[in-house]
Amino acid sequence: MEYVPNILFAIALVLGIGFFTRNVKKLSRNIKLGKDVDVSDNKSQRWKNMAKIALGQTKMVVRPVAGILHILVYVGFIIINIEVFEIILDGLFGTHRLFASLGGLYDFLIGSFEILALLVIVAVVVFWIRRNIIRIQRFIKPEMKGWPKQDGNMILYIEFVLMTLFLTMNAADFQLQQLGAEHYAQAGAFPVSQFIVPLLEGLSESSLILVERTAWWLHILGILAFLNYLYYSKHLHILLAFPNTYYGKIKPQGQFNNLAAVTKEVKLMMDPGADPFAAPAENEAEGEPEKFGASDVMDLNWVQLLNAYTCTECGRCTSECPANQTGKKLSPRKIMMDTRDRLEEVGKNMDANKGEFVPDGKQLLDDYISREELWACTTCNACVQACPVSIDPLSIIVEMRRYLVMEQSAAPTELNNMMSNIENNGAPWPYNQMDRLNWVNE
Repeated sequence: MEYVPNILFAIALVLGIGFFTRNVKKLSRNIKLGKDVDVSDNKSQRWKNMAKIALGQTKMVVRPVAGILHILVYVGFIIINIEVFEIILDGLFGTHRLFASLGGLYDFLIGSFEILALLVIVAVVVFWIRRNIIRIQRFIKPEMKGWPKQDGNMILYIEFVLMTLFLTMNAADFQLQQLGAEHYAQAGAFPVSQFIVPLLEGLSESSLILVERTAWWLHILGILAFLNYLYYSKHLHILLAFPNTYYGKIKPQGQFNNLAAVTKEVKLMMDPGADPFAAPAENEAEGEPEKFGASDVMDLNWVQLLNAYTCTECGRCTSECPANQTGKKLSPRKIMMDTRDRLEEVGKNMDANKGEFVPDGKQLLDDYISREELWACTTCNACVQACPVSIDPLSIIVEMRRYLVMEQSAAPTELNNMMSNIENNGAPWPYNQMDRLNWVNE
């Protein structure tokens, strides 16, 4: 019977890691539905970007209040969970505070963990107030109703509960150490949880052990549950921020990618010796795209799909967007959320059809993202600059615009007029070159 807790813990650990692995495989499969893109260039710069942006949080502190609070939660939550390694070993081998033999170093670590846990609790409370009482504008946009709002609050509740359980576990452990209970040798420093001890005074040794063990089990099971909740949550960026910042755009923000097929056509037009009616060589024909631009998630590249899953839904992109500020329907955050939602729908379709996608009569364009949203974009790159994890909503907007213009000839009237003027007059204005300076005489 003495090994039953260890067996139960091993089962819980295997199940938790097993479900997490399944979710990672599904995530990888969905991202790989995107088209291949070469991101093997400038590796040194990519490593620097990942170190600065994902690890160093340099773009978070542009907004100091939210940035500093986020760093506290990020650092605190990650470092505190170093203790999870000890908890796992204790659970598997039936030990208690296995690393207590580290002596003063162990005391320092536990004390540091407790201070960080308190700071995480404070930051989480402030975040909750900002979302639900102050109601900061970027958190109450239309796309943040329903599940996105619930998810944001759910994460705050989970982090609050996990940190509270950690401190409660330590407080009960500390009290048991003072009582000289069996297996509870003097170990660790408890600068925060010692103030919880008065709440436990009067409890018997068996009751304290029950409190300590309950908090211990709920803490580790909560972490395993949270690990599997990540896939369904905006908090997936905890895992994806690092690869996303590595594969993020490193070219100048105003530089758009050119389509090889269009470049070839332009060169052909500019070559006076070329025969426009000649049949293309076989190897040249193979380079023709199946479709210009994107109308669904499978037309996007895998980095763009990675972007969609990495979105933190913080709304910094939308709050900086000039189109959104002037009342237009466009929200760069919604573009990323819609892309992820459609990708999830495609993934579920494949799950239900043995890994094959069965056309469902839907697509990203029109069913999720409207044409009004796409054409409201000014391509200013403000959203790209504002994103704290190097997401590029503009690239998706541009690809969908390409589809509308090059596949459906569905550009707005104003844009069609401008392109006609360029074709006929060599300029966007409706005047021929001879009349272009007539305004000088007026």
